[in-house]
Amino acid sequence: MSSNKPRTLVRLEYARAAEAYLHSLPLEHFMEATAQATQRTITLESLDLVHALRPDFQVFNELLVQYPFGRSREIRQVVPDNMVVVHDEPIDADGSFDVPLQPVGPFWVLEYVSKNSRRKDYEDSFRKYERELKVPYYLLFYPDGPELTLFRLVGKKYVSVTADAAGRHPLAEVELAVALHDGWVRFWHQDQLLPLPADLQSQVAQLQTRLDQTQRQLEQERAEIERLRAQLRKLGVSGD
Repeated sequence: MSSNKPRTLVRLEYARAAEAYLHSLPLEHFMEATAQATQRTITLESLDLVHALRPDFQVFNELLVQYPFGRSREIRQVVPDNMVVVHDEPIDADGSFDVPLQPVGPFWVLEYVSKNSRRKDYEDSFRKYERELKVPYYLLFYPDGPELTLFRLVGKKYVSVTADAAGRHPLAEVELAVALHDGWVRFWHQDQLLPLPADLQSQVAQLQTRLDQTQRQLEQERAEIERLRAQLRKLGVSGD
């Protein structure tokens, strides 16, 4: 594919490539293990909170990534379980993330590998992220272990990110860190564990219980004040 083609023609070629890719997928591609689905949910719920704090941190779920490769500019493809793009403006990626048509490339890709998964060739994906797309960060999680590795692109190779003193693997550029917590990959932003909806619901329930207790205590104190005022009035003394 020539890099000098009009943008509209490039867009059309990438749209055709995405459609062909979708029709080529085997049935097992759509069969996700429960552990993978659980981690995907945790990731989306956590990183959506980061996006709310900083809109440039944009999270995508199983979005087809397409990019040109080699002198022939053939269109290559890969689908990360989750992907993060850091950009000040909203990313327009309807159906596929076509690298030549985007203002920036992927910043972070995340993959969750079940022991019996046949959905993807993860070794091939690793090579694409490292050598072809040159994605700065790559997280690989085996829930059957559980085992987590965060890779950072250094030069032309991925190297594993060493855990810090708190046992977390940092992504300093976005003030994030990841670590295993209760068997799942969890996320910290500015040293604070990002809560899940169940955690938030529990916190709300605890706050509601404390509020109810405080209200009951106030009502008891008001009743006691009224009782004392009534006694003072019987004695002919103003209780105001």
